[in-house]
Formats: sequence, C-alpha cells, structure tokens
Amino acid sequence: MPAFGRVAQKYRADDILRPIPISVQPARLSQPCIIHLLNRPDTSCMTAPTQNQTRKPTFIIGAGGHGRVVLDIFNASCSHRVAGFLDSNTEIRGRRIDGVPVLGHPDQLESLAAEHDVAAVIVAIGDNGIRRAMARRIDAAGLSLTNAIHPTATIAHNAVVGRNVVITAGVVVCANCQVGDSVILNTGCIADYQCMIGEGVHVCPGVRLAARVKVEPGAFVGIAATVVPRVCIGYEAVVGAGAVVLDDIPPMATAVGVPARLIRLDAASEEDAAMLLPAFATSPSR
Repeated sequence: MPAFGRVAQKYRADDILRPIPISVQPARLSQPCIIHLLNRPDTSCMTAPTQNQTRKPTFIIGAGGHGRVVLDIFNASCSHRVAGFLDSNTEIRGRRIDGVPVLGHPDQLESLAAEHDVAAVIVAIGDNGIRRAMARRIDAAGLSLTNAIHPTATIAHNAVVGRNVVITAGVVVCANCQVGDSVILNTGCIADYQCMIGEGVHVCPGVRLAARVKVEPGAFVGIAATVVPRVCIGYEAVVGAGAVVLDDIPPMATAVGVPARLIRLDAASEEDAAMLLPAFATSPSR
C-alpha cells in the first residue's frame, strides 16, 4: 500500500470526544463565517487594484475542476490573489484558466514561488492520497499551506480547522468539530456537533454527518450520503453516493446502499497500520 499519508487509529464510541490527530498546526477560526443565502458574495475586490495588491499572492496546485472551485472561493472571499496554477499536464502550460495563468509543473514549485514572491500554497487535487502527499511535501519545503473557505460557509467559532482545507459554498460545520489537514468539505455538506474529520478526507456535496461522527483519514464520503450519530467511517474507506450509514464502516472498505452494506473489504495488515497510524494526540492543537 502506498504511504500517501498517516491515518488515525480506530476509535471506540466512548473515544469520540478525544481529539483527532492533526499533522500540522491548525488555524482556529476566531469568528464564524455568516451564511447569506440570498446575497451574492461581494466580488468588488477582484477589480480593485489597491485591495488586489494587499491580498496574499498564492499558488493553486491543480488546474482541473477542483482548482477552478478553489479559485472561485478566493475570488468570492477576497482573501488571496492567485499568482498562478501549477499542474502536471504539460499541454495546458501557458494557458489561462478564468484569467489565471498555468505557470508550470508542481516540481517547479520552489523556484516559481521565489520568482513570484508567493506567500501561500493550496493543493486543489481531488485524489485524497495525492493531495495529502503533495501537502506534506510543500510543508517540508517550508512553504505556507493555506485554506480556501467560501464566504457562504457557516463555521462554529469553536470548530478547529487544519491547513490546506477547502470548505465550499453552503457548508455547515457545527460546534466543537475538528477538521484535519487537506480535507475537502464540498458544496452544502453538514458536519453536526463534535464531528471529527481526519486528514485527507473528502466529504462530497450534500453529505449529512450527524453528531459525533468520526471520519478517519483518507476516507471518501459520496454525494448525498447520510451518516447517523456516533458512527465511525474507517480510514481509506469509501461510502457510496446516497448511502445511509447506520453502523461503523471498517478501514479500507466500500459500502453502498440504503442501509449501507459492505461490497468490498481490503484487509489492512499490521505492517500497513504501523506505517499509516500516527501517535495519538492527547489534546487539540490551537
């Protein structure tokens, strides 16, 4: 199994309130984002030269569909000035995507970051393993990982969010949730109170995570799935679109249907677990 990232230990129901490991220092949101369903975000900063110059120059790694979503979030939130995309597809190098140039390959990150005075980087790649691995490489290189949080997302003031996190339009993150590094919370999903979402997880559009759900690192929760309270989705597991999860899903399993049933289970060896599992944190980072 490729070592794309470490994953969390299996949790018992009475462990659910213990903090999930977060591999890098997270940014705790000091103020909740306020949702405005009837108003479009203020995009005046996109055309105001003085505001544009003061925003952080940022690279987006990945120029596909998810990269376009991240660019839209930055434009809507007026939080970053995107200096360019980096993408492994050489055929699009030199092109512009929504007005932003594709400058080169991710392998050129360090040199291009110095050339463009880039202050922050975000990895906009849908594949969970590649996204985690790339983020760790960027972190090891000493570059700053940033988040993309849409202004229509609602995030509780006491939620903890890691780095390289994408939170898209209409997402709701409730009280005391913990969101690890390199997580994607996609359009309109809900994480109810005290949910714990591990590193490199993708929660797809319209997903409903009830209270105290644990989603271990690398898991993928498909579009419009529902997970009832206190259930644990194991590391690297896949939950199919529209599934209703009533019981724990084992690590590296695939579950589909209503109610969700296992259709695949890849056993993780002790060697795999030793390679992937991090030391367990005793208190959340702030």
